[in-house]
Amino acid sequence: MSDWMVTRSSSAGRRPRALSPLREHLRDTFWFAPTAAMVSVFVIWVGAQALDTVVVDTLQEDRDYETLDELLRFADDAKAVVSAVGSAMMTFIGVVFSISLVAVQMASGQFTPRVVRLFVRSRITKATFAVFLATFVLTLLVLTSFDSVDDPRAVTSVPLVQSVLTLCMVGLSLLLFVLYVNATLRLMRISHVIARIASESFRVAASMPVPVGGQDASGLGAETAWVPHEGRAGVLRDVHIARLVRVARKHGVVLRLIPRIGDFVVPGMPVLAVHGGPVPPRRVLRYAISVGVERTYHQDLGFGLRQLSDIALRALSSAINDPTTAVQALDRIVQFLAALSRRPLDAALHRDRAGAVRLVQPVPGWTELVDLGFTEVRVCAVGSPQVSRRMLAGLDDLLLLAPPERRKPLLRHRELLRQAVDQTAPTASDREFALRPDRQGIG
Repeated sequence: MSDWMVTRSSSAGRRPRALSPLREHLRDTFWFAPTAAMVSVFVIWVGAQALDTVVVDTLQEDRDYETLDELLRFADDAKAVVSAVGSAMMTFIGVVFSISLVAVQMASGQFTPRVVRLFVRSRITKATFAVFLATFVLTLLVLTSFDSVDDPRAVTSVPLVQSVLTLCMVGLSLLLFVLYVNATLRLMRISHVIARIASESFRVAASMPVPVGGQDASGLGAETAWVPHEGRAGVLRDVHIARLVRVARKHGVVLRLIPRIGDFVVPGMPVLAVHGGPVPPRRVLRYAISVGVERTYHQDLGFGLRQLSDIALRALSSAINDPTTAVQALDRIVQFLAALSRRPLDAALHRDRAGAVRLVQPVPGWTELVDLGFTEVRVCAVGSPQVSRRMLAGLDDLLLLAPPERRKPLLRHRELLRQAVDQTAPTASDREFALRPDRQGIG
């Protein structure tokens, strides 16, 4: 927690960097990186082919036919290697695709379907597919450059640079394959999945602006109008913060986001309220709102807690019965809540360069976050002393860290857990054991 607070204090003077909806969409797609890689390798191949042509033309002008003859013999050997690489790359692509499908199926069935998002957004997975496909395309292009003429005086192209480039791509493919297998195996281990979810959640918290001078969302002025949602129905994934701040400053108003990130919105539902002036052009505001079929991390403060809770609930189900995994999820829930225990919540205020509030974005409050992290896990933890002990230890730690005005929801969950254990534990000794705080569950 201390490292996180140091990072926040060092960056408090900077405006938070807001990802655009386009960039976030591209990170959630799997086609962009391979397509960009294949286009790039085509451009590189054109340059390599031009270099090979220059080399051949230069040797022919110098009448260095002996060197050209050696290059032709090299090209014959290289052609067999390039052909073998082209066939092998298709097999490699099939292997990588099969590994990905198995890993995604196992992770979604064992943890939660929402962890599939980690595989889709994995940079190493995208890079591996991209380089494999680019290498395969390169081998096809290089094979078209081999000249059937054996006479050094008549040859027009010897793919020397292209062959070396192909071998470099093969080496890069092998390296990425090793890294891909290692990364996939890590993502199939629950400890790394939980740590990755927690890391994404902390990134969201770090991107939230820090209030200046104790200001809050009050004093925005009278609400003059609201802007309805005009697009398709779906989950509010994110808003283009920089664009909304810029539009609000230009028209001298304050915009307030009505639904919270992660809410389901339908056409006609108000999404923005305007305070202090006329409504900016709706066509400008429309493209600042991103709606999709699922929630995303980068502006959704509660999404990480939701996933951690889902993992703990599935681990406590009778089909899996894995309380240790639930304890690991609770570790990260407590860590995240501890980092937010003294941080202003309920609303994020985004300012322009002059420091004036231009966009008010609602975020979950402290009570909502505590309920999201503990309520459902608490209900299922009654029959597992390991989980009840870890939850009590976490609540006690949060009670020490949270200011007095934020202790009420923590005390409520502690009391509800105690009552549930009292009603279900068969003996007094079992109740005493299940209600003894322990950071390791049963340490």
